[in-house]
Amino acid sequence: MDVLQPLRVEIIGQDLAVAWSDGRESFIALEKLRRNCPCASCGGEPDVLGHVERPHVEYQPQSFQLRDFRFVGGYALQPTWQDGHNTGLYTFRQLRALDENTHASA
Repeated sequence: MDVLQPLRVEIIGQDLAVAWSDGRESFIALEKLRRNCPCASCGGEPDVLGHVERPHVEYQPQSFQLRDFRFVGGYALQPTWQDGHNTGLYTFRQLRALDENTHASA
């Protein structure tokens, strides 16, 4: 199986658009992306028994505005939001899973 990689990533309106190495495209709503942030502050951390309690996160309008993003280690995308939050690392598989409507490009 080939490693899934983004070939191109752009912010289009209120979506993160991703063209994937398998020829498919994803459009992920920025609000959905932020609300699914995998960092410990947003998603919680497992205790010694593996239980995760998701913390309460307060959002502002700028919480859903993407300022910038960068690729990390060839396996993840790290967004920086207008409210300054930037600790979430979304693996490429996590990104792909956030768009349940991923479709083949024309």
